[in-house]
Formats: sequence, C-alpha cells, structure tokens
Amino acid sequence: MATMDIDYTRRNKKPRLLTDSERDKLDEFVDSIHYSSRYNDDHNEYRHVQLPKQMLKAIPKDYFDGARGTLKLLWEDEWRGLGITQSLGWEHYEVHEPEPHILLFKRPMNYQPPTH
Repeated sequence: MATMDIDYTRRNKKPRLLTDSERDKLDEFVDSIHYSSRYNDDHNEYRHVQLPKQMLKAIPKDYFDGARGTLKLLWEDEWRGLGITQSLGWEHYEVHEPEPHILLFKRPMNYQPPTH
C-alpha cells in the first residue's frame, strides 16, 4: 500500500463537537461499533471501524459531505464524540464510499504518544 496523504479539504474547518442531545442520540449505537484487527504496510498501521448503519441517520448532517453522500473526514474530537474509542495517534483518512458506514484509520508504525 502506498502512503496516503489526507485530503484536509474533506474535513470541517475545525472540529464540530456534538451537543449533549446529539450525543444522547448516538449512545445506543456505541456498543455495536465494530473495530477491525490492525494491518500494516512498511510505514503505517491501519484499521477500519464499522459503524452500525442505523447510526448514520443519527449523526448530524454537517458531519457529511453533501457531494459524496458520505461522512467527511473526521477530526479526532469528532470521531471520539461519536463514541469511537481507540488508542492515541489514529487519524481518519478515508471513508469506504461503497459502504459509507466504514471509516478507515491509519497511524505511523510504532506510534509513540507525545510525552509532556
């Protein structure tokens, strides 16, 4: 797999956080989110996260790319707000367009979180 750059034009300009009522609508789906095993190439490790299809109907419209009909590329604060839980360093880099409920994530191999 070639290294893929992230198309930041497919994101909101800044993270758009969920309101409490929006988050409440998503809570019922969190236990049904499926996380793939990790796989890798020479540079990155990858995983995909499969959201329950019904969950897409509860996600706010401004999280979607109207032209593509899929979710935008989400900032970490946005995907964590949806209830996706994974360790640090993962970046949402693509949506699998034939199956828009599948989000693709990557992070550098041997990622080490910054120490403060």
